[in-house]
Amino acid sequence: MEHNTNLELKVLVETIVRDLLEKANSAQKVHKKVLFIFCDSSAHELFTDQLIQLDNTEIGYDLLFLDGETSAWLGLHQIESTGSTKVIAADELAPAPLELPKEYEAVVIPEIDLDNAARIALGLKGSVKAEIVFSALTLGKPVIIGEDVPGIKRADRRTLKKLSLPPAYQKLFIQYKEDLKNMGVILTKQERIYEAILEKLSGSPTHSSESEDKGKRFEGNVVTADWVHYYLEENDSLIVNKKVLITPQAKDLLNEKRIDVKFV
Repeated sequence: MEHNTNLELKVLVETIVRDLLEKANSAQKVHKKVLFIFCDSSAHELFTDQLIQLDNTEIGYDLLFLDGETSAWLGLHQIESTGSTKVIAADELAPAPLELPKEYEAVVIPEIDLDNAARIALGLKGSVKAEIVFSALTLGKPVIIGEDVPGIKRADRRTLKKLSLPPAYQKLFIQYKEDLKNMGVILTKQERIYEAILEKLSGSPTHSSESEDKGKRFEGNVVTADWVHYYLEENDSLIVNKKVLITPQAKDLLNEKRIDVKFV
C-alpha cells in the first residue's frame, strides 16, 4: 500500500516538473507580444486562424474584451491580466488602459468605429480604445487597425438593425481614417492583420497570395447597397462572378464610391 502511494507521488511530481519545464520553455521562446482589443467576447472568433499563425511564429498575444466602452466581464466575474495569453478586463480592478501598451510590442484593433476613430484623431480620451492608442502612439509603439469595417459598433448594429453608417457619417468616418494614417496608425484589411503584425515586428515585408489579385471578392448571389456600405470604401476594387446580380441601389453606390468592378 505504501509502495503504491510513493509511486503515485513520484508520478505526480514528475508531471508537475514536466509541466513547469514546458511553461518555462514556452516563456523563453516568446520574445514579442501584442495586445488585441475586441469589442466583445465573441468578436475574436473571426480571427482564430490568425491567432494560430501568431502562435506558430512564436509571437505572444493577449486579448482584451470590451463590454461597452469602459468595462469588461467574463460571465459574472470581473477579471484582470494573469499569465501568458491572458484575458485582460477593462474594469476598475484591471490595469489602467494608459498603462497597458508598456507591456506590448504593438496594439491591434481589428474593428474601429466612428466614435473611437474621432476620439483618436482629435486627441480625445474617454474610452478604452482611445486611451490605449494615445498611450501606444506616445510611447512609439505600432498601432494596427482593421480598415475594411463599417464604422458602426457591433452593439449598435444589433440594436438598430443596420450594417452601415448613413452617407454623411460614412464620409466623416473615411476622413477620420485618413487622419489616423497621418498620425502613424497602420490601417490594413482585417484578413491581413497577421501579416501586418509580422511585418512590423520582424522588419521584413510579407507577401500575400492575394497580391496578384487585389480586391474584395464577393461570394454571394446578390450585391446589395448595404453590403457595399459595409465592406467597400472609395476607390476599392470588387471582384464578382459573372452570374452575380447587383441591385440598382448598389450600382449607384459603387459609382458614387468610384469602385472598380471586375467580373470573373
